[in-house]
Amino acid sequence: MDSDKMATTPFVTAEWLKARIAAPDIVVLDGSWYLPAQARDAAAEYRAGHIPGAVRFDIDAMSDGTSGLPHMLPRPEVFAARMGALGIGDGAQIVVYDGLGLFSAPRVRWMLQVFGARDAAILEGGFPAWVAAGGPVEDGEGRAREPRPFTARLDNGAVADAQDVARALESGSAQVVDARSGPRFRGEEAEPRPGVRPGHMPGARNVHYSALQAGGRLKEPDALRAVFAENGVDPGKPVITTCGSGVTAAIVSLALESLGRPARALYDGSWSEWGSDPERPVATGA
Repeated sequence: MDSDKMATTPFVTAEWLKARIAAPDIVVLDGSWYLPAQARDAAAEYRAGHIPGAVRFDIDAMSDGTSGLPHMLPRPEVFAARMGALGIGDGAQIVVYDGLGLFSAPRVRWMLQVFGARDAAILEGGFPAWVAAGGPVEDGEGRAREPRPFTARLDNGAVADAQDVARALESGSAQVVDARSGPRFRGEEAEPRPGVRPGHMPGARNVHYSALQAGGRLKEPDALRAVFAENGVDPGKPVITTCGSGVTAAIVSLALESLGRPARALYDGSWSEWGSDPERPVATGA
């Protein structure tokens, strides 16, 4: 981002974006994605209204369609081709938002950064904040952009697999922080995906993503530190984030980053992989 974006934050404000929306190097992505229980249609909402010029970034369409797991990262060359086809090229200043304020945009930004777009930012407060600030809105399918070359280089160190998580739990080399709700973490609720056992990884800690935000925005740093402390997480020590399918784990990663303590990695397979593997241990309870 240019020099008048604060380098210490992963966010830009609605006012910042309003002043630059017409700049040729700014690309806005609507990264809205919803859980089935939220009963919202991201594609329909995009057609009903989005930030002018925003490109719809469909997390499912941009993920690995050959995997039996949801939202897994695709191969770099596949991601590069899909980004290029959307008209997003190297050097673009990317701003991501979602329809809830802060839900799926962190996952989109994480994907972008993992593949090399390090300067991608999140619109603070998302689409609701844009509308509240009087930002213009357009409807329809959106304007097609000319294809551009996008170079994707995977940062393998930012992506954890099941073996990485197992080693961290066994050795204590990193804290594994699960963003799912308390009832799901404790195994009190059935998992929404067939064949996935309820419970959590033995030794994991639970920080529900909703505890880290208020009004569609991250809480203030002191409040974030308090939430982590209450749940036995030390931001000063290495963290691997996880959740149900790798989306809300990125909110925990974002909160740690905002405290100047970026997570070591995000477990891409998350509980969808671990909980469906009979060889992996599962714990229930607090």
